[in-house]
Amino acid sequence: MKIARLFAHRVELPLIEGSYKWSGGKSVSVFDSTLVGVETECGLTGYGEVCPLGPFYLPAYAEGVRAGLRELGPHLLGMDPRELGKLNVRMDAALKGHPYVKSGIDIACWDLLGKAAELPVCVLMGGRFGESVRLYRAISQIEPDRMAENVAGYRDQGYTRFQLKVGGDPDTDIQRIRAARAVLQPTDRLVADANTGWTQHEAMRVVRAVHDLDVYIEQPCLSYQECLAVRRNTSHPFVLDENIDSLDMLLQAKSDLAMDVVNLKISKLGGLTKAKQARDLCVSMGIAMTLEDSWGGDVTTAAIAHLAHSTPEPFRFTSTDFNSYVTVSTAEGAPKRQDGMMAASSEPGLGVTPKWEVLGPRVVEIA
Repeated sequence: MKIARLFAHRVELPLIEGSYKWSGGKSVSVFDSTLVGVETECGLTGYGEVCPLGPFYLPAYAEGVRAGLRELGPHLLGMDPRELGKLNVRMDAALKGHPYVKSGIDIACWDLLGKAAELPVCVLMGGRFGESVRLYRAISQIEPDRMAENVAGYRDQGYTRFQLKVGGDPDTDIQRIRAARAVLQPTDRLVADANTGWTQHEAMRVVRAVHDLDVYIEQPCLSYQECLAVRRNTSHPFVLDENIDSLDMLLQAKSDLAMDVVNLKISKLGGLTKAKQARDLCVSMGIAMTLEDSWGGDVTTAAIAHLAHSTPEPFRFTSTDFNSYVTVSTAEGAPKRQDGMMAASSEPGLGVTPKWEVLGPRVVEIA
């Protein structure tokens, strides 16, 4: 089996709620996503997806995915897509950095491996643990009372995990956290995710003001050192996200006891192969995980489901069904939320088939 062609489609994913807002006044109303295809000489095609959360969240942007594919793609023609370790070595040698560019290709090659083996990706990644994967709902940053109303509404839909977007004015954020926690049951989990938005002194004010509440604190500050300082001065369970972009940082954070949970985003790490490396390392070190990506539609949600479903349940803190946030469906067979849970497909590969009438013409083609 050899790679004969790589291609990509650009698709817009409007949000059901109209917009998504988080720290620093950042917001998006329509996501720019790239669906990647890897076609083989024997006629099989695998699919991946990359959707950065705008150009102002992580070092990634939508047009950069397509430009990177044009740069990287020619180096991969003729390779066996089932040899995922070899493929990743080639990608890293041909293009330094830019892990988000490589992610869609790597996911598509996992899809191909599953199709060739006639097995679901989650089986190839370690096996299917449990019947389903628990989801969280991200709550866009608005006024405290309205955020609490949204939490209550999504709880009625079956969610029991909530990621509250804070990282704004500390006094308002304290109100947001208290209002949201007040509408939840004791068994529900609430994460106050600042997305790097607080300075260290602001973060300290917030964690002390909500010391009596059952809440997780996620990525309060921009730098790892600032987050570590906050971590060492609070008893709240602590989550790191944006700072954990490599195995080196993951090992450093473990050594410093810098977190209780880590957020692993597939495209931030460079695809399912490296996400699996980090996942397996976390399992061996006893660290629970949020398993997700920066954003996406049906194909990204399928990739998340397979990564999460192949993770032992005690270490699976939560995951995301991004395809339920957007108005456009791009593929058949993607996971669908039911009572705050989702499951990976039992079909070979990712189990998804693109809807070509939605995707439109190819914007990248390398053969």
